[in-house]
Amino acid sequence: MTEALEVDPMHPFRAAIEKGDLDALPALLAEDVTFLSPVAFAPYEGRATATAILRAVTRVFADFRYVREIGGGRDHALVFKARIGDREVHGCDFLHHDDAGLIDEFCVMVRPLSGAQALADAMAVQYENVRREMGLA
Repeated sequence: MTEALEVDPMHPFRAAIEKGDLDALPALLAEDVTFLSPVAFAPYEGRATATAILRAVTRVFADFRYVREIGGGRDHALVFKARIGDREVHGCDFLHHDDAGLIDEFCVMVRPLSGAQALADAMAVQYENVRREMGLA
């Protein structure tokens, strides 16, 4: 007799993204969260900045879907696939949580190089929107 495999509940960040509930994102991020972009050298700091970037990414990616969730405790990896124009992108969101259970580090990796370049180009177009959402423009 085969036993059913127990599946852990979905990570709250993944659930919010899959529901399109972008208003839920700030409550999942630590005030001092560090966001590590796959296309920018310097890290981005703070909840408002990370939230604005994540909102912009949802405008850039088409057919975004998480395909795997790995981890537990303080570390999670959310594997995704998406398109940017005619480029398919595979990637992973690496999440680390603080003592309060909030995401205090959010690192994104993408492949292939042509997909990363398409992401960089598309996010450059979103730059003014990101600045406006952060209250800088």
